[in-house]
Amino acid sequence: MYFVNNQGYEKYTEEDTQVWSILFNRQMKMLPSLAENDFLNGIKTIGFKEEVIPSFKEIDKVLKNETGWSIAPVTGLIPNKEFFELLKAKKFPSSSWFRKKSELDYLEEPDMFHDIFGHVPLLTNQDFCRYLEKMSIVALKYIDNEECIELISRLYWYTVEFGLIETGLGLRIYGAGILSSKGESEYSLFSEIPLREKFNLLAILKTPYIKDEFQKKYWIIKSYKELENSLTELDHFLELNQKGSLQL
Repeated sequence: MYFVNNQGYEKYTEEDTQVWSILFNRQMKMLPSLAENDFLNGIKTIGFKEEVIPSFKEIDKVLKNETGWSIAPVTGLIPNKEFFELLKAKKFPSSSWFRKKSELDYLEEPDMFHDIFGHVPLLTNQDFCRYLEKMSIVALKYIDNEECIELISRLYWYTVEFGLIETGLGLRIYGAGILSSKGESEYSLFSEIPLREKFNLLAILKTPYIKDEFQKKYWIIKSYKELENSLTELDHFLELNQKGSLQL
């Protein structure tokens, strides 16, 4: 059972509220000078507050008005087909459970703080939403080809989760996996260890993603429109891969 009828807001404990507050406060002290403006504006538009766990129903009201999107409560990670079908329907899957205080800095599976704080603010941006929706259409076209889905997962990972963007104010973060992590927020922009390269679709498709440590490489986009425009090329690469003509 992957889907639930509602968030189950009444089940939250005092510790859940404390976890949200600690993580929200910690990130918001850093991100005004690190995150991309559309993400920061999204936080204001949705109305996140340090002392209040967000309500999916209230988020839906804002998103519906801004971009037509909504939140789909799920129990955790869901299969690829169901995941991309939700995105195609303009529904973003989100866990409703919180990590424990003892797990503030690392989780193997995304919790509500990652899903809601990290992802949802950019769902107020129409260009970014179109990218997600069109990516899902491409993914569903190749959903029965595991190798193609792996390649799409790499693109999702290095953009939606761990992407950087060049702005008039300099390099900024838009990837949710970075935005919801104190350590990686600083590391992604300031560490001399990782490589930072201009967005290159083929290079991304050739790069397996890393789950249990900070990324070794980040790709930088110029705009969300650039991401959307890359999907025609993605479809072409996947078609070649399915025919055995693409060597990665």
